[in-house]
This record gives sequence, structure tokens and C-alpha cells, in this order.
Amino acid sequence: MFNLPATIEDLKQQPAADRPPASLHAQVDGVTVKQTREQKPYLEVLLRDTTSSFLLRVWNDHPSYAFSSELHPGDFVEIQGDFLVSPSFGLEARNWTIRFLTAPEKADLLAGPVDVQKKQKSDYETIESYAASIGDPRLRKLCLVFLQEFGDRMRRSAGARNYHHARRGGLVEHVAQMMRSGDAIAKVYRDLNRDLLLAGALFHDSGKLWENCFPKDSFMMPYDVRGELIGHVSIGVELVNRLWQRLKESADFSDWNLLSPDSESVRLHLIHLVASHHGEKQFGSPVEPKTPEALTLHLIDNLDAKLEMMSNAYQLGKRLNAEVVERVRPLPTNLVEPLLPFSDDKEKGP
Repeated sequence: MFNLPATIEDLKQQPAADRPPASLHAQVDGVTVKQTREQKPYLEVLLRDTTSSFLLRVWNDHPSYAFSSELHPGDFVEIQGDFLVSPSFGLEARNWTIRFLTAPEKADLLAGPVDVQKKQKSDYETIESYAASIGDPRLRKLCLVFLQEFGDRMRRSAGARNYHHARRGGLVEHVAQMMRSGDAIAKVYRDLNRDLLLAGALFHDSGKLWENCFPKDSFMMPYDVRGELIGHVSIGVELVNRLWQRLKESADFSDWNLLSPDSESVRLHLIHLVASHHGEKQFGSPVEPKTPEALTLHLIDNLDAKLEMMSNAYQLGKRLNAEVVERVRPLPTNLVEPLLPFSDDKEKGP
């Protein structure tokens, strides 16, 4: 009756007419006791997987009410039943049962869907390839040392807590796309320093390895004291400085004293990219972009984030009609379906 477990995002996107019974594997983020207008208790169980979140409402007369009352944040469960999307409550489950996941099922869930695993593996290899292609030996070494020491943590980090790439491994997807964009733009605007731009793309959100990192065994992103007190921009600057100091203590660094531009200028320009990538002080950057590479990095960061938000809105946003999607913050307005690519039917023949 049930095939492979569906993801929360799959269930949200599947057309109502094509919804067979399904099973969902997820982690409990929280359980809240509430009351109906008639003062009857019910539960809201917040569930998460690698793709999205889902609020399961458990009424007090449901057969699994007692079981659900004993759930705790961090538990891993399976929901089996009928799923539909309603205008009032979003994704809902009907005629459902619940049980705890086995250890192998939990491990499979934490690994994520196979297609997501493949994409993020490919994206991380893209990041490694671009880092290795950097011509400046100081920036190349800095990037490779960072990936060697923090690669595992990076693969568990999100691009943000909300809005864009807000999922386990989302930071890898974001950085890989920015490095592709930076490399492509540097081929058009030849005066741009490609090495610096690629290194800036890798390090710009490196502070999110603390601000937006998931534990190894959970989909619940904790709040980090460093992230709250300092923020990912400042943490990224501190990280670059710390890794650079380690480079200065290496045997290679003395040979780099003869390179042009000088090493101190390279460090300062890279730090400027990290510090200015939000573009404006009101958005969290201590300084605005003051070099071509800093401006380019800010623009491709903003572009990738906004396009990700729009893609999610087209898939999951509320439809005002067939072509208009209601505004999803922080986007500034309603969205309209994009124009399809040109297709010359005459060339396809009969």
C-alpha cells in the first residue's frame, strides 16, 4: 500500500487529485498543547525532515492522542495515512497512524532523499574543484585548509534559518551556485580578480557554520550563542583571520613574501568581501562594498538567494489565480509565473 516514504515537500506539492495514501518519516521538533473553541484539548506536533516542516494537529478523540502526548523534541516517527492541502491549514493528515522509526530508518532519514544527496555531493565537489583552481597560492591554500577542517560542518549547515536554502546542506548548494556565477561573470568582466571572487564566495557565509548549523543527528537547528552575540558576518571575518594566521606560521608563507600583490593586501581584500557581502549597513554589513569584487559578490549572493525564494514561492505559495502567487516575505510583491522559453513547433515536425 505504501511505497518509499514521501518528504514533506513532496506531500505539499502533490496535486490533490493524485494523492494516494502515503507514509512520512520525520523528526519531532515540538509538541504544544492547545484548546479548541469548545475548550477541548488538542496537540500541535511540529515535524521536520530535510526538505520542510509540517504541523500535525492531533484532536483529543484521535486514537493516537495518548501516544502523541508522550512525544518529545528529537523523537523520530512515521506518519501513515491520507495527506491533503487545505486552504485554511495547509498540509493535513487524515486517517493516520503513528509509530517510532527504527534505527536504520532514522539513519536513512537523516541522510536525506537520494536526489538531494546526489545534488549536494555534486555541489560540494564543485566547490572543491573551484577552490583547487584558484591561481593565487595563498587564497587556494586558505580555501583548501578551510574545506579540510570544516567540510563536514559545512555539509550540515543551512544557507539561512528562514527564507533561502533553509535546509540541511543548503549552504553547500548556495556556495556552489555562487562560485559558478562568479566564475562565469569573471569570464565576461575580465578586470575582475577571479581568485578573490571565488574565495569570497566560499568564505562569505562561513560564519553560518555556527549560526545555522544542524547537529549530526537532528533536523532541529539550535541557536548558537556566538551566532546570536556576534553574527555570521563577524564570525566569518574572525575565521578568515584565524586561518590566515595559521598560514603565516607555515613553511610556505615566507616564499609568498615575494608575490604580488603582497600577502597583507590579499588578506584585507578577502576580509572586505566577507564584511561587505550584505551590501548595506542596515542589512548587517559593517561596511559597504568598495571594490569591484565586493560589489559582484554582494550581487550574486543576493541574486541566488532571491531566485531560491521565488522558486519556493512558485512551488508552495498561495495562488491568487493560475498565474499569480501571493507575496512571500521578504520578497517585495506578488509573483507572476515566468514566461516559458521560446519553442518553434514548426521545427519539431508532425
